[in-house]
Amino acid sequence: MALEATTTLNYPVQQVVAVFADEAFQRHVSELVGGKLESFTVDGDTATAFTATIVRQVPTGRLPELARKFVGEHVNVTQVETWGAPEADGSRKADITVKVAGAPVEAAAAQRLVADGSSTRIELTGAVTSSIPLLGGKIAQAAEPFVGKALNIEATQAAAWLAGEIA
Repeated sequence: MALEATTTLNYPVQQVVAVFADEAFQRHVSELVGGKLESFTVDGDTATAFTATIVRQVPTGRLPELARKFVGEHVNVTQVETWGAPEADGSRKADITVKVAGAPVEAAAAQRLVADGSSTRIELTGAVTSSIPLLGGKIAQAAEPFVGKALNIEATQAAAWLAGEIA
């Protein structure tokens, strides 16, 4: 199932990247969805290419019954963001993978932060897949809104974080 989202933040790319690479921000996002941040690491300098790994424990109460049968009440979700170095105009790109422990669901996405003066346009495209024969399409279809929402929450919450509305 396809993922696609676009939003614009009234902050420069470097500030948006700094928020995405902030452990306190990632903890906030995890708690916002009723989960908790299990671990967070950044490998490399965020001013150049780096990798952020976020592991969250999230509740499954809002998942369809079909999906809950496979995973139980909580799942650990590992999100790995591999960020490229800034382009000449400051734009950045991250390849994102999301894996759900104990569930045959994965997502792969490309997130592009496009410099637009003092603003940043965030473009997210990707897909959710499931490896279960015959039922994989239905499971991916059921998981797609939740995976897409989770990835989009970071972008929308980053604006509030940068505006000082969240501490």
